[in-house]
Amino acid sequence: MAKIRITYTKSVIGYNAKQKATVEALGLRRLHQSVVHEDSSVILGMVNKVSHLVRVEPVAEPAEEAAQ
Repeated sequence: MAKIRITYTKSVIGYNAKQKATVEALGLRRLHQSVVHEDSSVILGMVNKVSHLVRVEPVAEPAEEAAQ
């Protein structure tokens, strides 16, 4: 399954508590911190809710993992 890198780019100060909880549930604690998650519908739904606060980019998988 593909992986995506999510980077926390904008503070949640001034946004509602649900958006803050979503950012924390993604594993993001500090600005400019990045986490890697599987490209699942659950994660994409969370990213969609806070797309104005994060940046998403695909992660290239190593060749040996792609061969398996």
